[in-house]
This record gives sequence, C-alpha cells and structure tokens, in this order.
Amino acid sequence: MVNKQKALLPITTLAMTFAFAVWAVFSPLASTFQEMFGLSSTQKSILVAIPVLLGSVMRIPLGIWTDRFGGRQLFSLLLLFLIVPLVGAGFANSYAMLMFWAFFIGMAGTSFAISVTFVSRLTPPEKQGTALGINAMGNIGTAVASFSVPSIAAAFGVQWAFWGMIIPVVIMLLLVWFFTPDMPKPKQQKTMLESLSVLKYKHTWTLSLFYFVTFGAFVSFGIYLPSLLIDLYGLTPVDAGLRAAGFTVIATLARPVGGNLGDKIGAERVLTFVYAGIAIGALAISLGMENIAVMTAACLFIAIMAGLGNGAVFKLVPQLFPAETGAVTGIVGAWGGLGGFFPPILMGMVKDATGSYMLGFILLSLFSLICFLLNRIVFGKKTGKTAKTYAS
Repeated sequence: MVNKQKALLPITTLAMTFAFAVWAVFSPLASTFQEMFGLSSTQKSILVAIPVLLGSVMRIPLGIWTDRFGGRQLFSLLLLFLIVPLVGAGFANSYAMLMFWAFFIGMAGTSFAISVTFVSRLTPPEKQGTALGINAMGNIGTAVASFSVPSIAAAFGVQWAFWGMIIPVVIMLLLVWFFTPDMPKPKQQKTMLESLSVLKYKHTWTLSLFYFVTFGAFVSFGIYLPSLLIDLYGLTPVDAGLRAAGFTVIATLARPVGGNLGDKIGAERVLTFVYAGIAIGALAISLGMENIAVMTAACLFIAIMAGLGNGAVFKLVPQLFPAETGAVTGIVGAWGGLGGFFPPILMGMVKDATGSYMLGFILLSLFSLICFLLNRIVFGKKTGKTAKTYAS
C-alpha cells in the first residue's frame, strides 16, 4: 500500500515538472516558427510570452479553489485539460492558430499555485520552507522543454514536440489522482470575494513585487534566452536550448536552498543578498553582452540569485498567511508569472526599436534595486522567526 502522505511531495514535484515543460514548449521553437511564418522580433516575443499570461492570471482562482476543493482534484483536472491544447497546437498551421493554442497551453503555469497550496497545507510550518523549495523544483520543467523539444522537433517534426508531451501528462494525471492524499476540508468555506480580501494586506503586495522580480527573471530568462542566444551569437536552436536549460537547472536547484536558508536565518536576510545580486548581474549583462563569456557568467549568477529568491519569497507566504496560503499563493504566483510575461515582449520591442537589448537589462537592474530597498525598509529589522507579526 502506497503511503500517500510520503508520495505527495515527489508526485506533485514531478507533475509540476511536466506541466512547466508544457508551459515552456513554445520557447525552444520560437526561432523555428519565426522562419516558418516570417515573424518580427516582437511577434516572436509575443508568441513566447502569451502562455505566461493565462498561466499567471489564472493562478489566483486556482490557488483559492485548491484551498476549497483540494489539490488532488484540481491538479488532476488541470492535467486532463492540457491534453486538448497540446493536440490542437500540433495541428496549427498559422501564426494565429499558434497564438490561440499557446494561450490555452498557458494553463499549465497554474500548476504552481495548485502544487504549492497542496504541499503547504499538508506540511508542518517548521518544514515548509524546505518542502516548498523542493516542490518548486518542478520549475525545472522549463529546462526539460529547452533541451528536449528542439531534438524531438528535429527528429520527428514540430508537431510531435506538442503531441509527445501528452504521454507524461497522462502518466502524471494517473499518479496524482490515485496516489496523493486529499487535503483537509477548510473549517469555513469562503467566497471568492472573501478569499481576495487578502489584497488589503500590505504584505500581499510586497511579496507580489518581490516575486514579480525573482520569478519573473526566472521565467523571462528561461523562455527568452534561447531566442536571445540565437540572435546574439548565431547559435543553433539545440545549442541555445541546452544553454538556456543550464540557467533553468541552476535556478531550480538554488530554490530549495533559498527555502532552507529562509527556515534557518530568515527569508528577509536571504532576499537582501538576492536583490543586490540580480541588480549587479543584470548591469553586467547590459554592459558586456557582446562577450559570450561575460553573458554566460552573469546569466548563471542571476540564475543562482533568482532561485534563492524564489525559495525565500515562498518561505514567507505560509509564514505570514498560514490560514490564507492558497489565496496569497495564487496572487503572488500570478504577479511572478506576469513578471515573466512582460520582459520578453519588452525585449522584442526594444530590439526592434534600438537594435540592442541593453535597455531591458538596465530596467531589470533598477527593479531589483527597488526590491532591495523595500526589503530593507519593510523587513530589515525582522528575523524569520518574527516576520509573521507583520501579516496585518
């Protein structure tokens, strides 16, 4: 007999891995579609970013519904739904149809809100930072897409890059439905409006901004780096995909470290180093992107910082909002996803307008400095053990 409680963390982590691979499936194929349909840099950027939009906004209701109806049920329904747009995308024969199916494939990004709420509700508070850090390693799915999708497309055709994803999605659907436990029913059923009342707390917005930068950087680099490397250095899609996968793997492995450090020394202290590091790394890229060695080193440094930051922010969510984790997870997760939606489009527009990507990285550096200062002002005098007194 399977111990469903023990199976929860590995199954949800693996399920989110494949959901994130689906979420990022368009990224490694963007340059291929650009050639097929004669797209501009801005059009290509929108195609890459459009799945992020729905996957971000829908994290809010999915997080709330997970609290209400249970993680096993919501995760299973999500995986079942993803089969439809994956089938449709394989048959798409125009830019408009690709955009249509890319939008609905974006639902895969909501797996984060479901999974985090599911795991946090069934994990003791003193272990939540580590458990959520491990769970969020499912983000590595974007790396799975980066190094597998170009090879599948080259060997079997572009359509099989989509259809091939259906197999692991069905396997994970069965594992989630049959081998994970039910969440305890909430003592009080809240309406959607009551759940959204967490928007009145200043820390909902503080954490949203923090995650907008850390997770936004993770998603932006993960989905746009292949196109950026191809454009800057003339790399092949497979080579660029492998390099982008390296960024994602490092950021993902750093995430549980950030959660664990948040358990031990306080997430606020971790974030101090994170935002200073991202600001420095982004500035280094803006000044030295013509040199692939500088670009590589700075990207990998930002990967570490973003991963640590993602883990630290989500140590704070259940700590500050233990009774409303699902709602806050959805809202913060949505802003993090939107942080990954706008930069790729902005990068494409900046490139079309100026012929360079420099301005985009300067803006990332400035946003990181703002978060650094806000973290010091809001949490500077607090430790990880007392920050929960700030929830209201």
